[in-house]
Amino acid sequence: MDGDRDTDSRRPDDRDMADDLAAMRRYARALARDVQDADDVVQDALLRAIERQETFRPERSRRHWLLAIVHNVFISGTRRKAAEMRRNDRFAETLVEQADAPQEHHVRLGEIVRGFAALPDHHRTALHLTAVEGFSYQECATLLDVPVGTVMSRVARARAALRRARDEGAAAPPLRLVGGYDDESA
Repeated sequence: MDGDRDTDSRRPDDRDMADDLAAMRRYARALARDVQDADDVVQDALLRAIERQETFRPERSRRHWLLAIVHNVFISGTRRKAAEMRRNDRFAETLVEQADAPQEHHVRLGEIVRGFAALPDHHRTALHLTAVEGFSYQECATLLDVPVGTVMSRVARARAALRRARDEGAAAPPLRLVGGYDDESA
């Protein structure tokens, strides 16, 4: 009577772990609201669980332990991103403060620096190495240990993001002087 046999040939522990993994994915997706970010959270949580497996107590629920790790990984990542945004803002302010430019150029430079700081790390790195440090695409690829095409793509995407930010800023109304005179009214 093969029909009476359990069709799932996995061991009970394997089925339990598959169920735990599915629960981890569901919870991470609910927290992150993005499939790729959630998958990263689950991957980091699994790595942390393996590294800290001695903290698991068998008398407690493994699923609860794993979901707590997912939660902590997500919260840590959120805090890390917030701290990075604060660093990017401070970085932009520092560069703008060091610039010796007329007021309108000072404002534009601030927009460029904020756009540069907001780029994803891998785009910002490739653009900095090629545009600021003057490395060739090949030198940059060697330094980052990635293919040349990847460097070219990252630089192109970084430039496109900066162009989009510039174009969005151009759509804003021009600044008006409050008090004082501009050339037309003098």
